[in-house]
Amino acid sequence: MSAIYILIPVAIVLVGFAIWLFFWAVDSGQYDDLDSPAHSILFDDEDPLHKAGVEKINPSHDEQSPPRA
Repeated sequence: MSAIYILIPVAIVLVGFAIWLFFWAVDSGQYDDLDSPAHSILFDDEDPLHKAGVEKINPSHDEQSPPRA
């Protein structure tokens, strides 16, 4: 019976930590966009229609791409 006096506060602390961790992840943007990265692998980088779609979504996107290794 005395173990329950230790296990209940430990469980409450763990649940509190899990809730804090979830809200931290949401606030830091971990769940902002889950679909676009998964679909972007399907598009060819050289496809002009894809580039037009990217410019339509993000008008401040600049034409230069980062150097490739």
